[in-house]
Amino acid sequence: MAVDSLRTGNDHSSEPPRPTGLLDVLSVAAVALDTRGRVVFWTPQAEDLFGYSAEDVLGKYAARLLIHPDHLQAVVSLFTEVLETGRGWAGAFPVRHKDGSSRLTEFRTMRLLDDLGDVYALGIAADHTLLQRVETDLALCERLINQSPIGLALLDPDLKYLLVNPALERIDGIPAEDHIGRHLRETLPFPDVNTVESALRQVLTTGMPLLDQYHVGHPPSDPDHEHAWSLSFYRLEDPGGRVLGAAASVVDVTERHHAAAEADRARRRLALIADASARVGTTLEVDQTAHELADICTPVLADVVAVDVLDSALALRRARRPDNGPELFRALALKAAHPTVALRAAGEPGNVATYDGDRLVTLCVHTGRPVLVRNVGARDLRQIARDAEAGALLAEAGVHSYLAVPLIAHGEVLGALDLKRTVNPLPFDEDDVVLAAELASRAAVAIDNARWFQSVRNTALTLQRSLLPDHSPHHTGLELASRYQPAQATSEVGGDWYDVIPLAGDKTALVVGDVMGNGIDAAATMGRLRTATCAYADLDLAPDAVLQHLDKITCDLEHYIVTCLYAVYDPRTGQCTIANAGHMPPALARPGRAPAFLDLPTAAPLGVGGIPFETTTTELGPGDLLVLYTDGLVETRQHPIDDRLGVLLGFLDEPHRPLEETCDLLLYGLRHPDDHDDVALLVARAL
Repeated sequence: MAVDSLRTGNDHSSEPPRPTGLLDVLSVAAVALDTRGRVVFWTPQAEDLFGYSAEDVLGKYAARLLIHPDHLQAVVSLFTEVLETGRGWAGAFPVRHKDGSSRLTEFRTMRLLDDLGDVYALGIAADHTLLQRVETDLALCERLINQSPIGLALLDPDLKYLLVNPALERIDGIPAEDHIGRHLRETLPFPDVNTVESALRQVLTTGMPLLDQYHVGHPPSDPDHEHAWSLSFYRLEDPGGRVLGAAASVVDVTERHHAAAEADRARRRLALIADASARVGTTLEVDQTAHELADICTPVLADVVAVDVLDSALALRRARRPDNGPELFRALALKAAHPTVALRAAGEPGNVATYDGDRLVTLCVHTGRPVLVRNVGARDLRQIARDAEAGALLAEAGVHSYLAVPLIAHGEVLGALDLKRTVNPLPFDEDDVVLAAELASRAAVAIDNARWFQSVRNTALTLQRSLLPDHSPHHTGLELASRYQPAQATSEVGGDWYDVIPLAGDKTALVVGDVMGNGIDAAATMGRLRTATCAYADLDLAPDAVLQHLDKITCDLEHYIVTCLYAVYDPRTGQCTIANAGHMPPALARPGRAPAFLDLPTAAPLGVGGIPFETTTTELGPGDLLVLYTDGLVETRQHPIDDRLGVLLGFLDEPHRPLEETCDLLLYGLRHPDDHDDVALLVARAL
């Protein structure tokens, strides 16, 4: 081997390249000696390691320069043995640096033979301390990778596996050897694998790591259950900046995922219950409450919701002892989250349907317990539907899970909340049973209150209407029209009344009154006062005297205050005498003149006691219109009373309008569907 050819490795004519690999990091030096021990090859790394330049050592005896005399004999023996036997030697021994210090150096020596047959000794050397540190780091890294509970993978720039640790094997269920050489997308169990791959390529391009990327999927080792992983990606580079590939860490966070999902589910359930508390039972209407319950359950809890109440419960008939017989249900509400033929399988709201004793909804009301069918089969559909045709519709709709919970209030089963899932792929579970039962319990109390209120209201309304007069629209000298309109369902029936009483001498008494209060008691009190008014009117007393007697009667009634307007019209004189006990003033509309309210002394309401009443006389000419009404016609919670009274007068601008039309105009023009008070209206026109 020519010395000149070996010396080319020590050319300093250009800048040394940047470190690009492990050998550069270790700064591995190479030294070649001839058989006499003279240096014939000396690399720049040897200069860095030992301090001598090539000019310092080439052609000189290496042992005299580099070896301390105390170690010279041992080194010469090793050198001779390598050249004679051809066996390499590895080990560490101290080398003398140019600065005079001694440095422990790791050596690998071997015999070389060139093309001319000449023998040389090649020594590969590195700093022992640096090499030991690198070896320790590598051992530590290997231990960390192999023993880490975090799944780790190294990938090349094409995203093919180079290395996989045992933890990743356990996470994805694929042996390490089956990863190597395969593409990343071939092993990922994520439905969004394209997103993962795109993110990883972005890391390779930008060098910016992506941390804690959350992904959910079904691994091959456990395909029936959902797992969750946290993925992080890093770009790998050599010391020269060349991209080697990427590292991926995978942490199984399934337990955390399930815990978070369960916590979120619990929050949503609590929110749903809180929402139901605010939205279910806002009125005392049975149908409205049922619709509110159906709305709150769709689609959070079910895709198809029906609220069915036992017909006997709505009729307030005593519930018979449950048996195995059929039950008659009245459908109150039906709601679907999506268009579906399942709606045709249920009864239209308001309709009554019979369900046989073997049907699940019948079983639910008989036992008073929820009925859950997690996975609905053909046989289950026959027990869910009321008949074969309905069962076919449910099958067509894709009903795959069913839940019925009873509506129970004060120990009485009122009906059932019927829930079906078609689009939602998850079957009902025990948590759904608890939630549905809680919603049904709250709604059942509201339905129970509404049905009892409705019963009491119907009773009061029946009593109220039975106590109102059934008078002829024509009396001597008068044309009459009247209306009674009860309050809406959110309030009970009140004690408003009107009356038309024929008197001697062709006279007619006109009465309008309002018992302050509501319900059956107010209606009954109104009936007593109406009867007394008829009796006193028959005595042909003046209006103030009639009110005086009624005041005494009202004082004997507990806690009742009554306003009343009593008028007597005499067609022979054309005069109308009127007395007022705290009531709204009557309106008078004359042809050719602006409508106005009569200026009457109002006095105190009946029941106050000891306050005199006054009679006022007014003329009623032909065509004059007298309007008597209760405060429910004009009083609202949003408008000043004076504004409302002005509106009333505006509707009386045509005194010649038919009286029935005038009554309708006043009611529809002044009343609102949500008004909380009832109204009695009496309109009289002088002939």
